[in-house]
Amino acid sequence: MLLNIVLATIVVSLISLLGILLFFKKNIQLKALISLAAGVLLAVAFFDLLPESLEQDIYDTHLILTIVLGSILFFFLVERIFHWHHCHCDEHDNKCSESKKNIAALNLIGDGIHNFIDGALIASAFMLDFSTGVIVTLAVIFHEIPQEISDFGILLYSGMSKLKALMYNVITAFIAVLGALLFYYFGTSFENIIPLMLAFAAGNFIYLATADLMPELHHESKRKEIVIHSIWLLIGVVLMYYIGQIVHH
Repeated sequence: MLLNIVLATIVVSLISLLGILLFFKKNIQLKALISLAAGVLLAVAFFDLLPESLEQDIYDTHLILTIVLGSILFFFLVERIFHWHHCHCDEHDNKCSESKKNIAALNLIGDGIHNFIDGALIASAFMLDFSTGVIVTLAVIFHEIPQEISDFGILLYSGMSKLKALMYNVITAFIAVLGALLFYYFGTSFENIIPLMLAFAAGNFIYLATADLMPELHHESKRKEIVIHSIWLLIGVVLMYYIGQIVHH
């Protein structure tokens, strides 16, 4: 189990490098990735995490849903405090011109917290069962790609060199491994909190999809692009549904 957790979090951490490579490709369709990620996150939250947390029969439905709501509110408050900018900032985004130096620091802090939680979520999922761990890892990977592209763009916009931005991006990405290890060693003594962690993860994914990713898609005004992005979002939902069916069986 520990090997699976470490390997999964390392793979997720390395996605930051893939995101950066995609960032430099001129033909990259960032909004297609955002659409896919939003669909994936919503599908995992409602098809996998919530059912798994409720099927444990440790806590009643009211408490589980309260944790989901609390998670959504928590990430809203954190984003307000640290000014997270998932998929909202790039090199030419004038909305991020308040303080370039502060933007880099706030982004790194927010990204580090988020990656730490991602690692803990992956660990909690593998501690429940292997199939849930795989599905949650895939979901994290899908949303890490557009997120890391955005994060790297913010660091470049703040004035960092490409090499320095790459270094900081990779360091913050590997915080996920730390989060996974800490939860693994401390979480094994408190197995009853795993359903609560899954509910918290569901709130996390719902918030990311609806508050950070989907609003970005509303900025598109071209009918053709709107249709394409909608299709990608539905592909994300269907993809994760069938992945869940295959892995579980």
